[in-house]
Amino acid sequence: MFYGEYEHSLDKKGRLIVPSKFREAAKAHYVEKFFITRGLDKCLFIFTEDEWKSQELRFKNLSFTKKESRSFNRLFFSGTSEMELDKQGRVLLPKYLKDFAGIKRDVVIIGVSNRVEIWAKDVWQEFYKREQNSFEEIAEKLITE
Repeated sequence: MFYGEYEHSLDKKGRLIVPSKFREAAKAHYVEKFFITRGLDKCLFIFTEDEWKSQELRFKNLSFTKKESRSFNRLFFSGTSEMELDKQGRVLLPKYLKDFAGIKRDVVIIGVSNRVEIWAKDVWQEFYKREQNSFEEIAEKLITE
């Protein structure tokens, strides 16, 4: 549902304009509510409500008797905020999530099929520079015919 890479900046109130392509995709699938939380690799994850319910079911079924499961669930779910786009297609990013991702002003918003990721621009550039040359190697390891 969500594809592409877009550079944006937060406004003075800390709001972020969601790319129009993402807003259009959400509207086409009747999505009104989103969930934003701490992601992996120092970015933020945004899920549609349906995708959030799917992820929630998956993660809450992890065994709470395992330390790693408890830690992951605590960090993942405690960092979650429910949100809706305003009439201008903006969202307010909570301060604790901006701090987690190192977001100050400039961001890169990427579509990763079932979720949107928000990266501090410098963190995304670092990640991309580090990982771009291993794209084919990763594909060979993960994708089988």
